[in-house]
Formats: sequence, C-alpha cells, structure tokens
Amino acid sequence: MALAAAGQAGAAARDGAKRLAPSARAAILVDGRDGRTLYERNADAHRPIASTTKLMTALLAIEKLPLGRRIAAAPYRPAPVESQLGLEPGERMSVADLLRALLLPSANDAAATLARGAAGSVRRFVRMMNRRAAALGLRDTHFANPIGLDEPGNYSSARDLARLARAVLRNRFLAETVDMPRARLLSGAHQRVISNRNDLVGRVPFVDGVKTGHTADAGYVLVGAATRRGGIRLVSVVLGTPSERARDADTLSLLRHGLGLFRRVDALSPARAVAEAKVAFFGDRRAAIRPARAVVVGVRRDQRVRTRIDAPGELHGPLPRGARVGSATVYLDGRRLRTVPLVTAGSVPAAGFPRKLAHWVFRPLALVPLALLAVLVAERRRRRLAAADAARRRRRRAARLD
Repeated sequence: MALAAAGQAGAAARDGAKRLAPSARAAILVDGRDGRTLYERNADAHRPIASTTKLMTALLAIEKLPLGRRIAAAPYRPAPVESQLGLEPGERMSVADLLRALLLPSANDAAATLARGAAGSVRRFVRMMNRRAAALGLRDTHFANPIGLDEPGNYSSARDLARLARAVLRNRFLAETVDMPRARLLSGAHQRVISNRNDLVGRVPFVDGVKTGHTADAGYVLVGAATRRGGIRLVSVVLGTPSERARDADTLSLLRHGLGLFRRVDALSPARAVAEAKVAFFGDRRAAIRPARAVVVGVRRDQRVRTRIDAPGELHGPLPRGARVGSATVYLDGRRLRTVPLVTAGSVPAAGFPRKLAHWVFRPLALVPLALLAVLVAERRRRRLAAADAARRRRRRAARLD
C-alpha cells in the first residue's frame, strides 16, 4: 500500500507539472542564475522560434557595435504583415535605438540594418550567429536569417533559448531594454515612440522580459523572465502556443510556479551583530560588530547559504560608530554572491596613559616579570648588605690586632 501511495503521489506531481504549460508544444523553466532546470517539456525538440531569433541578433550586434554609432538603414522590403519600424532609405539611427526597435516592437528592418552594420552583409552576419551559437553551447540551434522568418534551417529548442536569454540578460543595456513597456527613439529622421509587444512587462510587476515571436509555423512564442528580491531570477520559454492569451497564461504559470520554489534568507542584517572584539586596555569590555547593510538571498530548497566573517579580535579606539573594521562574504552553494563591510555597532573609546599603564601593571602575564625583578632587587640588596657586614667584621678584627 505504501508503494501504491507513493506511485499515486508521483503521478499527481507529474500531472501538476504538465498543467504548468498546457498549450505549449515545448517549454522550459530555469533558474536564471545558474541555469538549473526547474521544469521542462520537450525542451530539446527542434522548433521554429519566430522573432526570438532576434535575441541572438541583439547579442551579436551589441558585441560588435558601439551603442552610439549611427548606421544607415539597410535596404529591406517587408511583407505587409511583417513588423517594421519604417526606416527610410538612407536614414541613420543609433545602434542603441535600433536595438530597442529590434527587441520591443520586433522591427525586422532594424534587424536587417544591425546585421549589415555588424558584418557588412546579412549572409556574413548569419554565419556569425551560428558561430556564436556554437560558442554558447546551443547544440539544438541553427540560424538561417537574423529576423526569425520561417525558413528551413532556422530553429532552436526551449533549452537553448533559455541559455541564450541568460546570456542576453547578463548585458545591462539589453536587460534594461527588454524590461521597458515603451521607449522613445531620438535618433533617425524623426522621433518615434515604440511599445513592447511583450505586454506582460507592463502588466505584471515581477516580469521583466524578454522577447515574443509569432509566425505561421512557430505559433506564438515567448521567452519570459522574472525577478524577485534576493537575486531570484527565472527564465521561461514556451514554444508553439495557439494564441497570445495561451502564450501569456503558460508563461505566467511557469514563472509563478518557479517563484514558489524559492525562499528568502536574511543572510546578513545590520540589526544583528555577527562578531565581537575586545576593546584594547578595557579589560573584559567588548564591542559589537555588525554588517553595514542587509543581504537577502533567494535560495531554492536544495541550496545552502554560508557566510564567512573576517573581523578583528581586538579594537583600538577611538573609533566612531559605523567605522569599517572587517568584511562579511555570503556564499550560495560555494559561489560568492556578495561581500559587505563590517562596522562597529557603537563607538569604541580610546585608552589614556594611566589606563594603559594599569593594564600592563596588573595584567597577569605582566606580574611574572615584575616578581622576577623584585626578586633580583632583593637579592642584590641582600648581597650588598652582606658585603658591608663582612667589611665591618674585617675592620673590627684588624682593630683588635692593632
């Protein structure tokens, strides 16, 4: 009966996991910090990925081009249904604005312009995309264009897209861009205001990226991301959903499930002393040492937090409250997360000369040399008195003889 109950519990857990992304053909949820898989379904299946292709376009472009450089719009003839910025022939726009147009409204003409600006031609840029994919370890990925149009040879997997998204989010500019509900483009022939097709970014507080996509072959696609206090970062991928509504629902289901797998640990708190030090020359008096600021860590159930304290055993005043006297380092599964200063919780007094003298005179270890010195002085005096007494006796004997 126990085995049967365990089997039923396992089946229930698997059924619950399946309900996380019911409409997606393939899906994955990973810890964005270390890539640990938290949920997967058909995560290695080759799938068309639509405009999430542009994540690689953005990563390569920002690695190859300065953000302030202005690039002339590449010739591009979009189909009527394609997303585009409407770049005019010869119009020059900054790389930063082109990246925003690429990632928010998913402008295909921005993708073509960045590809040509970074590599000289779209064909050469695609070769660069595939080399970068290999360098990132994306074994189930191949690119045929920088846009994501349905084309043989343009595919990836949920697992590879999650890894690519983590690389994109490590770039500060790209991470800030995909977290923008809208943006104003100031370069180009005229100002433009663009909106993020991933409207979860504006609607759901914990969602901060990353990229949508849709084609006839790919269905609706979304690479999502979420953050919470404590450094919690999640990346989700859903591929092949039947509608935008299903795409968003599957993504939120995954991200909410992932956030529930974490707990927050107050690794360090300024209100809690982590060490004590003796106050020099003040006997048994001790000074509390505390972290200068709090460190809150989001950890999975299988992770461990450890803190290393580097603090002195003795403090010499005067020191004001809040004086830096050491450091504390927080580790998660052996990986250093953060180091913060340690400071005095209160002021540390200075010892004057009388206190220092009394300290040295009356401390137990100092009594030993003092006792030895007293013995030496007494012995020296005894010998001096004995010598004087002997001299007197010699003088008396000499007087009697005379």
